[in-house]
Amino acid sequence: MPYILSSAHSNLPNSIAQDTVIDFSRSIFGSAFKDIERLLKAFKNGEIENRYFACDLDWFNSDHTFQEKNEKYIELAAEYGAQAIQKCLNNPLFLRDGINIEEIDAFFFISSTGISTPSVDAIIMNMLPFSPHTKRIPIWGLGCAGGASGLSRAYEYCKAFPEAKALVLTVELCSLTFQKNDVSKSNLIGTSLFADGTACALVCGDESGGREVSLLQAIPEILGTQSTLMPQSLDVMGWEMKNEGLHVVFSRDIPSIIQNWLKPNVEEFLSGSKTELQDISHFIAHPGGKKVISAYKESLDFTEEMTETSMDILKKFGNMSSATILYVLERFMEKQIPKGENGLAAALGPGFSSELLLMRWQ
Repeated sequence: MPYILSSAHSNLPNSIAQDTVIDFSRSIFGSAFKDIERLLKAFKNGEIENRYFACDLDWFNSDHTFQEKNEKYIELAAEYGAQAIQKCLNNPLFLRDGINIEEIDAFFFISSTGISTPSVDAIIMNMLPFSPHTKRIPIWGLGCAGGASGLSRAYEYCKAFPEAKALVLTVELCSLTFQKNDVSKSNLIGTSLFADGTACALVCGDESGGREVSLLQAIPEILGTQSTLMPQSLDVMGWEMKNEGLHVVFSRDIPSIIQNWLKPNVEEFLSGSKTELQDISHFIAHPGGKKVISAYKESLDFTEEMTETSMDILKKFGNMSSATILYVLERFMEKQIPKGENGLAAALGPGFSSELLLMRWQ
């Protein structure tokens, strides 16, 4: 089965404490909301302690056109995306020897926070020594589900081409979508949650030779995947395209939807692999927010320990949309999980949709 050989994330330059963002949000939104202090409690209640942004807070005090923000997105997505790729292919925690970029057969580029044609993967391929024949598969619009979906599509590619090595690069600069003149509560909640992040994973086919350079005692194999779209749920989360750029759509019903919908979805998926929820030892979950993590636990009857890693990533980095699950995955790979243990990866996104992966460390 295809397996994940390495992963890494790039370090964005501006580490900003949540208390600082609260002060910033008070200055921006204070005159628009009579109950601003009550609303700002959401910043604390979400238990995010720190986030990283590509630009410093002063940049967000000024008005920027959609064109300015998108040009900044293209520039920084290429820069930090290239960094994440190089770190992934040379991660000394996972690899005895580095992987040459020329060996990459397929490049899945995942993002939902900016627009570029040619897509950013083409720009990166002009920065790094990729083979000109590397297959480019840019995927846009999957939001928080994008990282898990990228892993699933890379798994399918490497299953079809067992000699292949495929990169999954997630780049989300959520902060560049910030709308300082949008005084909706959705925008305020989005401001409390979202952050910037770039992360990369390397998925390899059985005949790629990747295992020979692995330093892990066991490698996470992907045994199967499932994509699910909930009918008539287009308004649950996503973007509204307006003249000023991308405006967040974020339904307050997401936690309750998860509680009612996720468990039957997961059980259906696992039954196809003759696996049950009690066989899952590790939960590689995209932490959409504290309430989402609580909904995961309640829906799947998981313990606090099962969601501890996802919660820690949320606290230290915030919600980085598609990139977040790769940050969680990297943490699990660092744990040196014993052979034979099972993991379930899960992420939810616009549509409303879910992406699930069953993994086993082998």
